Amino acid sequence: MSLLKIEEATAQDVAGKLLEIGAIKLNYKTPFTWSSGWKSPIYCDNRLALSYPEIRKYIKEALASAVRKSYPHVECIAGVATAGIPQGALVADLLNLPFVYVRPKPKEHGMGNLIEGKIEKGKKVVLVEDLISTGGSSLKAAQAMSEAGFNVIGMVAIFTYGFELAEKNFTEAKIPLICLSDFNYLLKEAVEKKYLDADQLNHVKSWRLDPGNWK
Repeated sequence: MSLLKIEEATAQDVAGKLLEIGAIKLNYKTPFTWSSGWKSPIYCDNRLALSYPEIRKYIKEALASAVRKSYPHVECIAGVATAGIPQGALVADLLNLPFVYVRPKPKEHGMGNLIEGKIEKGKKVVLVEDLISTGGSSLKAAQAMSEAGFNVIGMVAIFTYGFELAEKNFTEAKIPLICLSDFNYLLKEAVEKKYLDADQLNHVKSWRLDPGNWK
């Protein structure tokens, strides 16, 4: 059984809002280069949503609703550095819950913290991410929380590319993931709003099948 779920009530709206403000950009003629070296017709920077109060509020409330519905026993919210930190803080504030965040590696000075903030060990924690690609960095943060003695009961994110590898990674880690929107809803919205025509749609679809070798 898949542990990756999409919030269908928000999926198309979120995709449309992210396209509208340029948080998701589509360029199949001049692909973007990811840090992994992959060439991609899509670039997603959900941090831009923080600069638009109405969209920021919509995403905050949608993430909080997903947490309430799927993880009703949550006792703390944790943001995944860096883009998950502001989103997580907004959600924690709305839910009136403690907030911490997880660094990608321990701080190199001071206390050398990997997890910033203070909660009691054993507390039930939900992590907040902005974007899921393969899930590697997100699950590394979840592992850090678990190793520090916290009970990671799940994760929420704004958007996922929907790679099979991500689903495999979350399933193996036994961590449920709820996303507000995904690649399929993005393409549906992009066609309806005329960001892509039929030929361009097929070309962009082909990327997700083999992103490491896509041209």
